[in-house]
Amino acid sequence: MGFSVLGLVVSLAVILPNLLVLVFPPREGFPSTRIPPILSGVERAGQALCAVVPVITEPGAVHGWWAIPVLVGLVAYYLLWARYLISGRPVTALYGPFWGVPVPMAITPVIVFAATGLGLSNVWVVGSAVVLAAGHIPASLMIARSLAVARRG
Repeated sequence: MGFSVLGLVVSLAVILPNLLVLVFPPREGFPSTRIPPILSGVERAGQALCAVVPVITEPGAVHGWWAIPVLVGLVAYYLLWARYLISGRPVTALYGPFWGVPVPMAITPVIVFAATGLGLSNVWVVGSAVVLAAGHIPASLMIARSLAVARRG
């Protein structure tokens, strides 16, 4: 246990943009997709772990290469948030595909946290990213599928 300034910076960098939906919610509202409770629980656990674990665990040996995938992931994430705002806040911008990536708004935070854990030699952060991936990506895919079905018919 300990404190990691780098972990705090990464956690805040990923979490803070999510507050945009509180001020600028999707124009059509959020879909009422039913996510299985176990999956929803894993998703929430992953989100909580990724918010806290990078901050409260000291890094091991820091590898400089880690900054590249973390920064690329963060830039992509911020560009996706900008796309959401600029395009008029459609819910599909939060859950829709982009450049062949099925749910990039769910995948980019996982990449950022996994790269952070690897770069900081911190197995706990990597584990948190795995839990996030196990819940957030499937839940987002379910919502994306329900949106696609609703658009078709």
